[in-house]
Amino acid sequence: MVRVVHDTGNQSSMSTFILVGFSEFPHLQAPLFLLFFTIYTVTLVGNLGIIVIIRINPKLQTPMYFFLSHLSFLDICYSSVFTPKLLEILVVEDRMISFNGCMTQFFFICMFVITEMFMLAVMAYDRFVAVCNPLLYTVVMSHKLCAFLVAGTYTWGGLCSLIITHSLVQLSYCGSGLMNHFGCEYSAIISVSCSDSSFSQMACLAISIFSEACSLLITLASYVFIVVIVIRMPSKGGLRKAFSTCTSHLTAISIFHGILLLLYCVPHSRNSWLLVKVATALYAVMIPMLNPLIYSLRNKDVKETLRRLIKSKLHSHPV
Repeated sequence: MVRVVHDTGNQSSMSTFILVGFSEFPHLQAPLFLLFFTIYTVTLVGNLGIIVIIRINPKLQTPMYFFLSHLSFLDICYSSVFTPKLLEILVVEDRMISFNGCMTQFFFICMFVITEMFMLAVMAYDRFVAVCNPLLYTVVMSHKLCAFLVAGTYTWGGLCSLIITHSLVQLSYCGSGLMNHFGCEYSAIISVSCSDSSFSQMACLAISIFSEACSLLITLASYVFIVVIVIRMPSKGGLRKAFSTCTSHLTAISIFHGILLLLYCVPHSRNSWLLVKVATALYAVMIPMLNPLIYSLRNKDVKETLRRLIKSKLHSHPV
């Protein structure tokens, strides 16, 4: 079923892997397919809707919404890397994925997740500037700086992913090729390697901890300054509004970073494959659906634009 081709010295190149997915729960295959299909549909509609709304409303042409549109784009991208394959293996008998396809899937999911991690940090910094320097906000957060920050997040995400993926490609893979996962997640790939993976694991751990520490430091520092400044405000309404905004953002950030820390930075967390699969499903499938709700649909300007858009469509298509 799995073909192994020996080449180039002591390295083995496996042409296909078999994804186990959730096959240990056969009675849940159909319900899981419906659940993940619904979540993926809502993710695409929600995030595409946010991007369209931001583009058509001149009031939303600000740095905050510029970053938000990129966050929505990233949510679509990394959800689309995992979810279609997950839906496929829930309904078909053939659960194979090629070696090249597996490494490509891992590269993109790793890149998009790290990029989103820093995009959230950039958004926190943007809010810090808006609260601390409201009069100079548009000057400080210039188009040039915004473009530089966004380009930096994508570049760092791509570089980190390239290093980790390269370390995986250099490993040997042999045996049954049975991957106890629904996608090419890092620990699942390592589990089917038959060579010393210590360098790859060290590289992954170092990059994960460094990226987590930097992004969390930027985020937490920004919100600490925001809270300190808001507490000094004479207006109690402004205090409540700012704390509500911080709570929403920090809730989303805590879920995102908490799951990634559990998967990659906590020793022995990968001993339970069910936990790994559920955690991966949460950050790859669920979080992209939640972000539009947390960051956008509670926003007054976004909701008003959506209402006007729906009204104009209804008026242009009279019953």
